[in-house]
Amino acid sequence: MKPTLLVVDDAADMLQLLKRSLERELDCRVRTALSGPRALELLQGEPVDLALIDMKMPQMNGLELLDHLKRADPYLTVVMVTAHGCIELAVQAIRKGAYDFITKPFDHEELILSLNKALERSRLLRENMNLQRRARVHEVFQNIVGRSAAMQRVFEAVQMVAKTDLTVLVTGESGTGKDLVSRAIHALSGRSDRSFVAVNCPTVPENILESELFGYRKGAFTHAVQNKTGLFQEAHRGTIFLDEIGDISTTIQTKLLRVLQEKEIKPLGDTRSIRVDVRVIASTNRNLKEKIKKGEFREDLFYRLNVLPIALPSLRERREDIPPLVDHLLEKHCLELKRPRKTFSPELMNMTLEAPWEGNVRELENLVLRGIMFAPADEIKPEDVGWQEGPGSADGEQEEGVENLNYREAKERVLTKFNESYIGKLLSSTGGNVSQAARLCGLERQGLQQLMRRYHIRSEVYRRR
Repeated sequence: MKPTLLVVDDAADMLQLLKRSLERELDCRVRTALSGPRALELLQGEPVDLALIDMKMPQMNGLELLDHLKRADPYLTVVMVTAHGCIELAVQAIRKGAYDFITKPFDHEELILSLNKALERSRLLRENMNLQRRARVHEVFQNIVGRSAAMQRVFEAVQMVAKTDLTVLVTGESGTGKDLVSRAIHALSGRSDRSFVAVNCPTVPENILESELFGYRKGAFTHAVQNKTGLFQEAHRGTIFLDEIGDISTTIQTKLLRVLQEKEIKPLGDTRSIRVDVRVIASTNRNLKEKIKKGEFREDLFYRLNVLPIALPSLRERREDIPPLVDHLLEKHCLELKRPRKTFSPELMNMTLEAPWEGNVRELENLVLRGIMFAPADEIKPEDVGWQEGPGSADGEQEEGVENLNYREAKERVLTKFNESYIGKLLSSTGGNVSQAARLCGLERQGLQQLMRRYHIRSEVYRRR
């Protein structure tokens, strides 16, 4: 495809002369503008590879236009045209980001040579940017494994919506990777160098969520002893991720609707609103249309959120992705846990392909972690993860004999058996080292010790002698 060159000059005859000669000599498309404002209008509809700008023009001079162009596209190659005796202005233009300058009256061969070099610079810059973008896409998606057609559509959708600032609603069952997809959108967007603020909405009590999102002023309520900046302000010029937004109250929904409509927030106790520039990504595992019918979710908020929807498939809908997912998770967690590289036995792999996976990728990841920690050999077998009789058989064994108990007793018996087995195997694998066991299972040391005291598990029993 031919490169596009924009020539800006207030002399119409000069524009026509340059258009004819440059299109012939440089084999390019030439767009012309008689003023700076007209040039900016043209650039809104079509990007260009190179701009040739006259320094002295009415309405907007060349330096002012250069400032506008560089703010819009810092990588645009700009060559300035100036008259003899204005070298100081030319030097000023170079400092502001111009690539080169040419003095009037210019030699035709010198002009062609300079513009050829400028076009080559543009080509190299664009190629480098494309390479960097492809590398960034690869890096962003390396933790989202999926060769299936369903996941390829997700990858394409992520790259498309990342180019905009529009609101995105990511839907899917628990464990399908809504958080990873939302972070990928931010990482590939123009806001990637700004904050990504994640809010797990259901984990924050309603009376606290409002102040967390919008902040408050000193004295707004009893314990407000100082001003607090809300998460929307922390995400200014970046992205805020509202995870599981289907679980928030209608009161918070109303306030969120105002933010999306007005692009401003009002901290608790403040009389003025604060404008925020925030890209909103929301996620939910709920059927929001059903919640709307029940009066549990505002319809107008749904349509404000559902501008660019991305639906994530369940693991059951993309079983062909299970083998590469297992390989990826094994490699990742063996490295993190400093364990030898392990593999699934053919029998266990067949079982994973048939399992219902109600918990999706998160459930599969837990299975992989159990296999890494408890398998004595490099090959993980069904019995190493408690699947002697097939997927879920370990759970069935734990529930055996509890049907005649009341709920509290049955629950306590199942939990006791699970914790004794899980923590016992964990301590056995670490030789009774509680700190190491806590790191392996993702608990704080104090948290694991509390569980051990509750279920009367003693670490010294597992210490290697």
